[in-house]
Amino acid sequence: MEVRDAVSLIRNAVGGTAGIWADLGAGNGTFTRALAETLGAESVVYAVDKDAGPLASLSSWRGDAHIVRVTADFTAAFELPGLDEALLDGILLANALHFVRDAADVLTRLVQRVRVGGKVVLVEYDRREASRWVPYPISISRWPELAKAAGLSDPSVVATRPSMYSGTLYVGVATRD
Repeated sequence: MEVRDAVSLIRNAVGGTAGIWADLGAGNGTFTRALAETLGAESVVYAVDKDAGPLASLSSWRGDAHIVRVTADFTAAFELPGLDEALLDGILLANALHFVRDAADVLTRLVQRVRVGGKVVLVEYDRREASRWVPYPISISRWPELAKAAGLSDPSVVATRPSMYSGTLYVGVATRD
């Protein structure tokens, strides 16, 4: 997926307000760049991935937002440099949560790092069978239940598009209570 495609996919979920966000399971940073472009100047985006190799591609970022690369496993405890006790304005999990066996527990823990009124944005596959690339699929119909169990309100799906890998890619968004 190209960054411009990722921007058009997440724009309505993220909104255009500058803030402090984390892209969890950032990989090579396609959605990190999309998030930074969507949020714009004066924003900070933490790109978190357990593999430093793909994150290295973000060193060439020249956009207005500041991207901070963090090598860490988002399913375990991790630190975000410079954030201290402050909370995030939002988190993005793009093609990441489907690698987590117990998505509800991990999402519940992650939501605690988001300020009240902040957003959690999920990009996942619908109508896709489990495979080594998507071991624990999260269908559109499961998203509201998962969001509410994690302490989020108003879960919705704001975008869908056919996936070139089978099924449908969707964007879910919910707000921290």
